[in-house]
Amino acid sequence: MPNRSTDIVFQLIRSLQKSEKRNFKLYTKRNSGNHDLKIVDLFDAMDKLEDYDEAQLLKKIPSIKKQQLSNTKAHLYKQILASLRVLKSTESIDLQLHEQLDYARILYNKGLYLQSLKILEKAKELAISHNQDSFLIQVISMEKKIETLHITRSMQNRAETLANEALEVNERRKMITSLSNLALQLYSWYVQHGHSRNKEDEIYIKKYFTEHLPAEAYKQTGFYERLYFYQSYCWYAFIRQDFLMYYRYTQKWVNLFHSEPAMLEVETSHYIKGMHNLMNAHFDLRNYQQFAITLKQFENFSESPAANLHDNNRIQTFVYLNSAKLNLEMVVGNFSAGLVLAPTIEQQLEEYSLYLDRHRVLVFNYKIATLHFGAGNYNECIDYLRKIINDQVDLRNDLQCYARLVHLLAHYELGNMDIMDHLIKSVYRFMAKMQNLTVIEEEVFKFLRKSFSVHRSMLKPELEKFLQAIKQFEKDRFETRAFAYLDLVSWVESKLYEKPMGVVIREKYLASNRRIAYGTL
Repeated sequence: MPNRSTDIVFQLIRSLQKSEKRNFKLYTKRNSGNHDLKIVDLFDAMDKLEDYDEAQLLKKIPSIKKQQLSNTKAHLYKQILASLRVLKSTESIDLQLHEQLDYARILYNKGLYLQSLKILEKAKELAISHNQDSFLIQVISMEKKIETLHITRSMQNRAETLANEALEVNERRKMITSLSNLALQLYSWYVQHGHSRNKEDEIYIKKYFTEHLPAEAYKQTGFYERLYFYQSYCWYAFIRQDFLMYYRYTQKWVNLFHSEPAMLEVETSHYIKGMHNLMNAHFDLRNYQQFAITLKQFENFSESPAANLHDNNRIQTFVYLNSAKLNLEMVVGNFSAGLVLAPTIEQQLEEYSLYLDRHRVLVFNYKIATLHFGAGNYNECIDYLRKIINDQVDLRNDLQCYARLVHLLAHYELGNMDIMDHLIKSVYRFMAKMQNLTVIEEEVFKFLRKSFSVHRSMLKPELEKFLQAIKQFEKDRFETRAFAYLDLVSWVESKLYEKPMGVVIREKYLASNRRIAYGTL
């Protein structure tokens, strides 16, 4: 089957909105000769394809020979990007600064270096007001070049001022680079492994964090320094399941944008990610009311111009908003309501399939599977878990493990005892290999093995023992990992008290709200 993701030109065309397609044609006809208008024919032909098919494409445009197609597509790609640059030049500080720098270089090359300096001064003010140090370095570098090669008489002590500005920006960039590297490496570790699996992981993460956190990081006042500082602590805490610290630093992350609202439009993606983590923190801490309030704030943000300015912002907002909505239905035990959202989410996932990484799809499949598990739809749960188990992707070993564990529990619920022995051995081996076996999982396997030889009339005492064995670890940071992927305690209680799992969770949620109302928490 043709794969639309195999051709970058096709991908780009499929991502364009109607206004962007119209702008491309106007731009091309205005800036190209008749010879170049072949790319418009190629554009139209590719735009009509549902999936990229080169043979079909060549039939539609006989004026382009097979040996010409590669070069024509390359030219088309450049022209589309050029047209988008013109159209989007005012939507981004980055593009505005690039444009100003381009103007300054053009004026300088024409010998109009005083005019070039005026443009650079405006660009410098814009860069400073939006914390764009990477552009500030380029502006200062060009100013230094002009002052070195020409006598401008632009101001006294110009050389000393520029030299000090360059040193100051360079120091800031060093700190930003160190902190952003630390945040990136920690996040990369989490994407690969998930939460810390044992004390060895804990020791490694602590050592890595301590060794790579710059000594002066706590004293920084710049926007990006604080942003990456908070992100570093956020991932450090999240990996270690220190959810209180995770909450504190995600809140600082979001508050940073509230204190500097101009940066929300500059770094919208970072704000979206911060809100996602803040909602996750409330979810992990079972701060039900704050979770609902933050979700509502994010829902309001999803309708703002900033959230819809770019495809990237719109898609990321969709991912995190819907992930949070599913989480909320899980914490209140309303599995059926969560499943009502699933078809729309899956439809949008298909629509955005060109742009979403497999990790995001993996997480959604797991969430929908656990909703089906909680609702008692065990066959449907198994179908979604198989999408994870059969996908040979080297991401989130933790989800790969717990997908297999929930898959095992779903078969247990269905009474498929003929395959249980094989499944238990298989899942146990896999989790042991991935170093994902904690006391909780060991207790799960112990209960499942014992349940084979116990008469149904004697199962209740075994469930009570199982519940007592795992409940003591609910607040143990090294053992709570399992509870983050499936509410095992509520599952056991539902079997013990013969209530649907959703009812058990709902009762806990209502009891928690009553305690908050009476000030007992």
